[in-house]
Amino acid sequence: MKFILIFGPQAVGKMTVGYELTKITELKLFHNHMSIELFQPYFGFTSETWRLSGIVRNEFFESFSRSNQYGLIFTFVWGLDLEGDWDFVRKTCEIFESKGAEIYFVELEAEIDERIVRNRTSFRLDQKPSKRNVEQSEKDLINTLENHRLNSYQGEITRENYMKINNTNLSADEVANMIKKHFNL
Repeated sequence: MKFILIFGPQAVGKMTVGYELTKITELKLFHNHMSIELFQPYFGFTSETWRLSGIVRNEFFESFSRSNQYGLIFTFVWGLDLEGDWDFVRKTCEIFESKGAEIYFVELEAEIDERIVRNRTSFRLDQKPSKRNVEQSEKDLINTLENHRLNSYQGEITRENYMKINNTNLSADEVANMIKKHFNL
């Protein structure tokens, strides 16, 4: 089994790249908002939403890692300055590694102007209802950028199967093909 973590800032294209990658591989996509959107309508973006989302993710990862599936793509906004996010990534990888899965990290980065444009795409808004208040979503995108580090320093990610892609001027299918080729998926 393969576990691919696609991470980077909001609206960098993680979900869209993951979706394109499912078209050219046997991988399944579980983007981060699939669990967030279950609870956000009831609790907003509060600690209760994150707690419940975390429970769902953990149980899903445990079940999927025991399956006979080819592999899973998970997308995540990783606050690299937040110890809790590092713990989440470590624990998630341990779930899959304990079942013999191969782990792959794909980090995406893009210029802020392009991310603001992507924040308004119909595919994103269709898949993530909580982002449909585009003005609020854009404020959150900028606030998170100002308050957290969402891309790694050179040499910080030490996984063997790791690649970093600046996809500012690349389409999602181009990036998906780069990932497939690089990791021989």
